Amino acid sequence: MTVAAQPDTTQLQKRVLRTLFTTQILGGLAVGIGIAVGALLIEDMTGSSTYAGLGQSLFVGGSALVVVPAVRITERFGRRGGLAFGYACAVAGTLVIVGAIHLDNAALVVCGYFLLGSASFAGLQSRYAAADLAPEARRGSHLAIVVWATTIGSVVGPSVAGLAERWWSAWVGGPAYVGSMVAIGLLCVLTAAVIGVFLRPDPLLTARELSGETDAPRRSIADGYRTATTNRAVRTGVVAAALGHFVMVGVMAMTALHIRHGMADPEQALTVVGVILGLHIGGMYALAPVVGRLVDRHGARPVLVGGTAVLVAACAVAGSSPADGHVRLSIGLVLLGLGWSAMTVGSAALVTGAVTPARRPSTQGFSDLVMGLAAMGAGIASGPIVEYAGYGMLCVCCAVVALCVVPFLMGRIVPPKPAEGPA
Repeated sequence: MTVAAQPDTTQLQKRVLRTLFTTQILGGLAVGIGIAVGALLIEDMTGSSTYAGLGQSLFVGGSALVVVPAVRITERFGRRGGLAFGYACAVAGTLVIVGAIHLDNAALVVCGYFLLGSASFAGLQSRYAAADLAPEARRGSHLAIVVWATTIGSVVGPSVAGLAERWWSAWVGGPAYVGSMVAIGLLCVLTAAVIGVFLRPDPLLTARELSGETDAPRRSIADGYRTATTNRAVRTGVVAAALGHFVMVGVMAMTALHIRHGMADPEQALTVVGVILGLHIGGMYALAPVVGRLVDRHGARPVLVGGTAVLVAACAVAGSSPADGHVRLSIGLVLLGLGWSAMTVGSAALVTGAVTPARRPSTQGFSDLVMGLAAMGAGIASGPIVEYAGYGMLCVCCAVVALCVVPFLMGRIVPPKPAEGPA
């Protein structure tokens, strides 16, 4: 019997990782700029600090809901199509925002930021693209490399925002924040171009060819939901990702307000907020390769158990910190980032390993949809909880939410053997 020649997946996977590493830096810069200027732009447009955090919520909302069409595109055209679609939507968002700034229309800014969240979606989906051709024994590490690359853009992005504003003001002039939006748009265009040119052959389509699933039926988010209801490993991964994201967003969103309540000088408070949130971001991304190695060595479930414990500890440390207890608060926020990293990498590895390549886009898309909606819920709930019960009670509530994943982690999780042929 003649065996068809198989592509050298080792070399192809190295190319995939290099490409995704580059795009995560570029895309991370775009997202970092967007988050940095979002609250300021919306506050200036509306004249009310009540809506200052709306930009972050809209980012999350756009990231969640763009999953639905993106899954269909990924099913048809592979990872290149889905990722490029996400960044194209973000470019459209920057154009809407620039128009809204010139028209002084706050409602259009809201719509634009919703579209801009697509860049965040594409960044999250990139971790799955890194796992398509990864050896089973290295899947966690390869996922984590892409997650780690986000550190560069997330940390540098806010500084690039100020630089873009100064350059645009000097060369072109016009209203504030236009320079930041132009920078985001150019970065997203460049990211989409790198994906289109260098992410070839497509890792998902190649994985399907290797598994004999090229003729498998195309699936939607609804198929991902059905898979989660029948596959325990997928269900556990989806719940872990969603609850971890809920806790991280819920605590982080109100930390700046908690710090400001303990300081009389607004400028000094902003400096402290920047340092503490910077440490938090470092906790989220910097140790991702270590988390990935732990997933490869010990499996996803022990890492998820550890991540849950770290999230609870983070809530205890941060929630017991007074508003002026910056050292304790910093420790709590670093732990919060580490716990999120464990939940995100561990759940992604678990979900990816539990299904065949034909089912991955719909299942992974469903996981990210639930993850995004959970974050939206955290953003909506955290404000009223802090207003009426305080930051400490918010952390207590988030610790309880984190513990809700424990029943799903009990017992042995054994991903089913992939079926032969089209799934």
